Amino acid sequence: MPELIELNGRHYRKPARPTVVICLDGCDPEYIRRGIPDGVFPIIESFRRDGYFATADAAMPTFTNPNNVSIVTGAPPSIHGIAGNYYLDRNTGQEVMITDASLLRSETILALMSHAGVKTAAVTAKDKLRKILGQHLDGICFSSEHADQCTAEENGITDAEALVGRPKPDQYSADLSLFVLDAGIKLLERGAAELFYLSLSDYVQHKSTPGEAEADEFHRAVDGRVGRLLALGAVVGLVADHGMNDKALPNGEPHVVYLEDELNNRFGTGTVRVICPITDPFVRHHGALGSFVRVYLRNNVELARLMAASASLQGVAEVVDGPTAAQRFELPLDREGDFVVLGDANTVVGSTRAAHDLSGLAGHRLRSHGGLAEQKVPFILSHKLTPEYRRIAESRRLRNFDIFEFALNGTAQRG
Repeated sequence: MPELIELNGRHYRKPARPTVVICLDGCDPEYIRRGIPDGVFPIIESFRRDGYFATADAAMPTFTNPNNVSIVTGAPPSIHGIAGNYYLDRNTGQEVMITDASLLRSETILALMSHAGVKTAAVTAKDKLRKILGQHLDGICFSSEHADQCTAEENGITDAEALVGRPKPDQYSADLSLFVLDAGIKLLERGAAELFYLSLSDYVQHKSTPGEAEADEFHRAVDGRVGRLLALGAVVGLVADHGMNDKALPNGEPHVVYLEDELNNRFGTGTVRVICPITDPFVRHHGALGSFVRVYLRNNVELARLMAASASLQGVAEVVDGPTAAQRFELPLDREGDFVVLGDANTVVGSTRAAHDLSGLAGHRLRSHGGLAEQKVPFILSHKLTPEYRRIAESRRLRNFDIFEFALNGTAQRG
């Protein structure tokens, strides 16, 4: 079996010791900055001394699917093809929620490692990701969302609930993520895998700000489990798919630009169709509202006029035509809109008021992501970097999808 695998212009060494990469979904760096002095992250704080501690840029748009797939392919969406959680098929005119690997244009590090003889496991909070990340993976791959439905053929494991020792969690709970970490710990204890990808949910981060009791309780639990993985001899890499920001007005109401309503009211009914790529099966905590949308023209109104009108709206940070967006944000051009609109740090952009149900917020302030303001994420390793990778980290823009390369090739695990 080869000692190196090659994917998308990078080479990855097989793990010399168990290696665990964790995607802390929605973990804005502010949770870490606030939590360390408050004693929330004693294990992760130790990585400042014993490992590597930085921030990196996530892929755009800063949503779950594009970034998780970027992390496991080591490449931006322009290479792997997944540019959102939800998209418009121009050929059929149908809006499609991405819940499988049918749009994936790249192999994954996980699949290639499993084919090279490395025992590999991917555990996700959300099953929509499991189906993408598990493409061609010859190993263990399941979600806590569907932990009661595992089969040997589909998931490489038959009873995930028995493995973890409790029933599958509610999809809207902190335990959806903790179940993932506990599963990884149990698999590592059993020697069932030596390379892990553990992808969590951002349920807590959508609800709770840094320093709030619920966020602190959850992150203490995460930190403790990271400590257990470390005690079991693993190299641990921590990264996130996106940050998180408050998207509410001072009075607590969500700060939303309903862009399709705005443009259709100004230029005529049916002028545009706005697609919100944050949309996924877990909409209760964000109402399918994020800070990046794609706009498709439906009549002969000039593109420049529509873009100018969009840019004039309060809370809109940038308006970019499709080809420029694809080039600037490393997105697949054939899956891009006619133009894209980004909200600022405190604004989300939606389609029509009628299309977004915000009742699930239940009195909480809207917190969401998708734009440039949520691009910075933690990039943390439990072990020190080699001199070569310290130089690499200092000389180039660090991306969240560098994490497998750094964990496998660049840490002192090999010393």
